[in-house]
Amino acid sequence: MAITANRPRNWTSLQRREAGRASAIFCDLQCCAAILDCIPMDNDQFLRKHVLELLDGGHGHATFDQVIKDFPAKFRGEIPNGLPHSAWMLLEHIRIAQWDILDFSRNPKYKELKWPADYWPKNPAPANAVEWEKSVVAVHEDLKGMKDLVSNPKTDLFAKIPWGEGQTVLREAMLVADHTAHHLGQIIDVRRLLGIWKQ
Repeated sequence: MAITANRPRNWTSLQRREAGRASAIFCDLQCCAAILDCIPMDNDQFLRKHVLELLDGGHGHATFDQVIKDFPAKFRGEIPNGLPHSAWMLLEHIRIAQWDILDFSRNPKYKELKWPADYWPKNPAPANAVEWEKSVVAVHEDLKGMKDLVSNPKTDLFAKIPWGEGQTVLREAMLVADHTAHHLGQIIDVRRLLGIWKQ
C-alpha cells in the first residue's frame, strides 16, 4: 500500500515522458555517430596517410614503376660516361637498402650490414632478365612491408626502436622514401644519357 500511496498520480504520463526522453537521447546518439563519421581523421591517421603517400612517391618525382618501366635489357648493366653506376647497380642498391631498413624497423634480431660492400651488387649487370625481375618484385614486396608497418595502428611511429640508437619507425619510413627517391633520380640520369628516357 505504501508503494501505491507514494506512486505519482500521473505515473503513466511520467512513463511516457521518460520513454520519449530516452527515444530522443537515442536519436541524438545516432546523430552524433553520423557526425563523427564526417569528422576528418585525427592527427595520427593523417600522419600515417601522408607517410604512406610519401612511400608511394609520385607527388614530387617519378614513381619507382615509372622509372623502371620498359627498361631495355641491353642497357641494364650499362654505365654511362661520367656516372658511377648502372641501372642494375642502382636498382639492387635500392632493394638492399630498403630491405635493410625494413628489417631493422621490425626485427629484434636485426644484424647490421657492412657498408658499402653489402649494399651494392658485385656486378654492374644482372645475370639475366629473371634476376632483374626478382629485384623489382622484392622492392615492391618490401615496400608493402614498410607500408603495412606504418599503417598498423598498433605501431607507435614515435617510439624509439628498442634495438636501435634512438631511431623510430617514422624516421625509418621517411628514410626509405628519401633514399629511394634519390636513387630513382640517378636511374633517370642513366636513362637520359642512354637515350631511353621519354618523359
